[in-house]
Amino acid sequence: MLTLKQIYDDKARVIAGLEKKHFSGAAEAIEEVLRLDAERKSAQQLKDAASAEMNKISKSIGALMAQGKRDEAEAAKAQTGTLKAQIAEYDVKMSEAEEAQTKLLLTIPNVPYDIVPEGASAEDNLAVTIGNWPNQPMIDAITKDGAVALRNWDSETDEKIAAERIAQSEKLPHWDLAKKYNLIDFDLGVKISGAGFPVYIGQGARLQRALINFFLAEANKAGYTEIMPPTVVNAASGYGTGQLPDKEGQMYHCEVDDLYLIPTAEVPVTNIYRDVIIDEDKLPIKNCAYTECFRREAGSYGKDVRGLNRLHEFSKIEIVRIDTPEHSDASHKEMLEHVEGLLKKLELPYRILRLSGGDMSFTAALCYDFEVYSEAQHRWLEVSSTSNFDTYQANRLKCRYRRAEDKKVQLCHTLNGSALALPRIVAALLENNQTPEGIRIPKALQPFFGDDMIR
Repeated sequence: MLTLKQIYDDKARVIAGLEKKHFSGAAEAIEEVLRLDAERKSAQQLKDAASAEMNKISKSIGALMAQGKRDEAEAAKAQTGTLKAQIAEYDVKMSEAEEAQTKLLLTIPNVPYDIVPEGASAEDNLAVTIGNWPNQPMIDAITKDGAVALRNWDSETDEKIAAERIAQSEKLPHWDLAKKYNLIDFDLGVKISGAGFPVYIGQGARLQRALINFFLAEANKAGYTEIMPPTVVNAASGYGTGQLPDKEGQMYHCEVDDLYLIPTAEVPVTNIYRDVIIDEDKLPIKNCAYTECFRREAGSYGKDVRGLNRLHEFSKIEIVRIDTPEHSDASHKEMLEHVEGLLKKLELPYRILRLSGGDMSFTAALCYDFEVYSEAQHRWLEVSSTSNFDTYQANRLKCRYRRAEDKKVQLCHTLNGSALALPRIVAALLENNQTPEGIRIPKALQPFFGDDMIR
């Protein structure tokens, strides 16, 4: 959540940032946070004054008794009793103001960086890189002004190339390919669990395992320490990374035990560092994890959710970083390059989008989406969101580091990204690599799959 220092240091910027995220009533919410803080401070000042007065009177009681001034001593005792009751009232007022302030802050999203584009929805996202198109030179990530920034590409060129590729041959969608090669049984998943829970069979299951092992191997080579976390978390973990209360209705809730199925490994892995102070020389921390992920996806329907496009349960490898504020931009760039490297090796046409304020997640300060192109569906499919959360999650988590220079304790920056989510990667691999002989397996994946084709 936002820190009070952020708000006091530059209230106007905070409000403008929240408005960029299209957070309704931004100015009113921030003013209420400040009002509650003033109320807490006022109660604290009154408590401190009453405590000082009570201590002064308490010290005089012994002297009065020694002087035989029993009546005055008794009056002083009664006065300390009155002050004690007042102090208890001030404690209640402080606690109520602080609790109301925290409750309100939990409902206020993170402030986006200045580099985030204006916009109300995904239509306003800025496409900044395109790669792996035939006859299209690679456009690499670059840095600008110390922040992550990527060179723009020509959308008209992209659309022209896409149209040419579509015209070359009509491809079968992955749900038809899954049936043709007996890779995925969507109907069986409905029988066992319901829609959005596919059953992978034979070579389909092997492809899943190959991708998981490939992504983990690549993360290991990049210096990420693998974690195998639980796939259920308590409410404190959900609040720590910002899924609660914002996404409560989208998470599967085990009500009897008050536990939640994770929507992403970000939640348990980042919560490893909840209430932890890390020495600066241990940063950045780089973790990765493979987990199943669970999302209710309430209200999803239509062609965009067919097949593997949107599931309730799916496999994903997540990369998570804990870093200093000074180095988090560089960490974010490295994460983007890592995810881009995976897509290059999988030989999938992809693009990178810098998300607009209106399409960013509740917790992110800066987010880039990676999308792969589906040659059968003729559309882009999101496969990764890679985000810098600044101190927003760390403040909720009380995830801090001790500076080497002066031993001061400060909030960390947290970052994470999908590297990668499997369903739409599988969809694109099947659709883009179909041939008359079968489905071609990219060279980098062949050692993990054990063959060069699905036949």
